[in-house]
Amino acid sequence: MQTKLTLKLDKDVIADAKDYAARNGRSLSQMVEGFFKSLVEKRKAKKSKPRSIVAELSGILKGPIPENWKEERTEYLMRKYGLK
Repeated sequence: MQTKLTLKLDKDVIADAKDYAARNGRSLSQMVEGFFKSLVEKRKAKKSKPRSIVAELSGILKGPIPENWKEERTEYLMRKYGLK
């Protein structure tokens, strides 16, 4: 079911949008509808993303984790920055 929507926009923006729509074989209504659909789809896609990139990468490196990893990291950083 289609419903009418009234928008108030700058006259020049409307003229440019109508020209763009005509050059692309679409109506201004189709362009506005497509824009709103893309906004909603992007939002849904973000919500449905199950994991972040960090979560995707965690566990990718296999191997034993040293019990004293904090000390090793501290020593590495001290050497790196010339503090040791």
